[in-house]
Amino acid sequence: MNVLFLSGFTVIRPEPGLLFWTIVIFIVFWLTIGKGIIKMITDMLREREEGIQRSLDEAKRVREEMQQLQAENQEILAKAQEERVQILAEAKAAKDNIISEAREQAKEEARKIINTAKEQIENMKMGAVIELKNQVGRIALEVATKVLEKDLSKEDEQVKFVEKLVSEMDLN
Repeated sequence: MNVLFLSGFTVIRPEPGLLFWTIVIFIVFWLTIGKGIIKMITDMLREREEGIQRSLDEAKRVREEMQQLQAENQEILAKAQEERVQILAEAKAAKDNIISEAREQAKEEARKIINTAKEQIENMKMGAVIELKNQVGRIALEVATKVLEKDLSKEDEQVKFVEKLVSEMDLN
């Protein structure tokens, strides 16, 4: 059977000597080992707390950097959009200027061509008029010669006709 029951020991009612020594051993154990373990546990907890705090601080710093980078990105994007608008405006102005200059040059060239054509037409017209006058003069001279030859076959009629022509001529 069980030897413990025979000596009168029970868990519910321990003997005072056993209780005393258990308490003394527990206190000695607590003071020697517990103090080192508690210090080690508190150091570990402190290190863990510091590590967590460092991680939180780092996360906060990274979050602030991200916000700053986002703000910078927004600023850069806004500047890029402003530059885009400015470049487009400059390109439109340049396009309008080039078109305007091309129109002016085309108008000037058209004016020159029209003036040249008018001059050529006028010269050709004058040439044609002169040629026509020459031909009309030749024809008139031929007709007059033939008429005079026929009508002025007599010498005294020729003299009278010449005198009449000389008197009608304007000798300025």
